[in-house]
Amino acid sequence: MAAAVDAAAARAAMVARLETEGALGAGPVRDALLELPREVLMPQAYVRRNAREERPGRWDLLDWAEPQDRPELLGILYGGASVLVQHDGEQLVGRGRGPRSGASITSAATLMSLMSAVLEELDLRAGQRVLDVGTGAGVTAAVACQVCGDQKVVSLDRDRHLIEAATVRLGDLGFHPEMVCGSGEQGVPGREFDRIFLSYAVDHVPPALVEQLAPGGRLLAHVTSASPSWPALAIVERTVDGEVRAELRAVEFAHQAGRDLERIWLSKEFRQRIAAESGEWTQRSKLRPPADGDRGLWLAADHLLGGLVRDFGAEHLVIGAPGCGSWLRVEPVGARRWNVTVQGPRDIWKEIQDLDVRWRAAGSPERYGLTFEPDGGQRVASSCGRLSWRLPLRRPSVEGVTS
Repeated sequence: MAAAVDAAAARAAMVARLETEGALGAGPVRDALLELPREVLMPQAYVRRNAREERPGRWDLLDWAEPQDRPELLGILYGGASVLVQHDGEQLVGRGRGPRSGASITSAATLMSLMSAVLEELDLRAGQRVLDVGTGAGVTAAVACQVCGDQKVVSLDRDRHLIEAATVRLGDLGFHPEMVCGSGEQGVPGREFDRIFLSYAVDHVPPALVEQLAPGGRLLAHVTSASPSWPALAIVERTVDGEVRAELRAVEFAHQAGRDLERIWLSKEFRQRIAAESGEWTQRSKLRPPADGDRGLWLAADHLLGGLVRDFGAEHLVIGAPGCGSWLRVEPVGARRWNVTVQGPRDIWKEIQDLDVRWRAAGSPERYGLTFEPDGGQRVASSCGRLSWRLPLRRPSVEGVTS
């Protein structure tokens, strides 16, 4: 009984915190989160016991069934951060608690502020047909079931172990949506949905999912390049007349990348080198670096410049290009003066400043139109058309789907 009371209090505190942060407002999503016992969906979760840079990684699997684990697990489940639920593609049902070493975490429940904000934007309503792509721990599927009715929800994941566990745990909550194992990019062929959302980031909007969007429907997907630094949210709608309208909006955070999406990172050694080395040259500049809030510029830089990763842990602007070893470091040295240091074959400072001029000439857009072209390509462009690029065109693999 005490554990249930503690969980209810933690759940209410989490919802109140999301409201204060502006990630959640009054409505059906808030009501669903207030009623959703996350410890039922995620009765086990991992906590990392060494630094992210240390290899091999070390984790402990905590179990709600063990009273000694509950205080720490309660903080993990309702603290708002991502919840690590699967290690090395393992089966979730029937696994034992305790330490794990090596390999990596292969599934995690999205941080709550991001998940709740996306669900709010999805505008879920009773009776809508919903396709939840990327079942994971089943959290978004549970919210959709609560709001729309479980007989209207289909949850899809490529990992049969995740589908198996979510089926059992959603059932424990009294929800019995249709569970499908298969390719997220294919969706469920031959079906139509009023709401479709992906719980992982992609490098383009899957065309098959657009085809499965019903008139009056809405699809949400985070779109990113190989870099994790500057993501976007794709918002796709089909009008009642069947016309598809879409936009790409720069955002601060996104879902984790899907397993097929290649990623680039700044290694610990690379970041240390940028901080310590003098670089090829340093100049005193009157040109200000773009602000963090210029998200539309950074989104364009991600796609038009390519190969760049921001070190958000640095005190000032630091960007590296892992592919060629180039880097940029910008430090303020007084009123409207900056020291700009660069290294490597790419002059990242000049690239960014040139793009900044183009971005401002295009009206400093934060949102871009997204057009689906006849050849399957996807073109992103500012409203005036002065700033544009194409998203990668990849042919989906052929995988069956099974319930």
